[in-house]
Amino acid sequence: MAWGFLVLAGMLEIVWALALKQADGLTRFWPSLIGISVAMLSLVLLALALKHLPVGTAYAIWVGIGAFGVAVFGTLVLGEHMSSAKLLFLGLIGIGVAGLRIIET
Repeated sequence: MAWGFLVLAGMLEIVWALALKQADGLTRFWPSLIGISVAMLSLVLLALALKHLPVGTAYAIWVGIGAFGVAVFGTLVLGEHMSSAKLLFLGLIGIGVAGLRIIET
């Protein structure tokens, strides 16, 4: 159950980061409200996961899911630039997240 909370928290991190991008410095009401609300829910789920998982591992995975997801979404949907170096380092984040999950099982 803790891993499920953690994965969901990481996915919500993607949502809130993208909503805050659309909020334009918190000047647009609905994207700001969505971003802040989803961020709070993401933190609640992270806190629930931390009841059963080591903080260093859980936090690294949470941030990794968010960073990877936002970068991929930014490239595919928002048209942000993806260099080969960026792709390489995103792959390393993915490998790191998977590796942490494997060693904590």
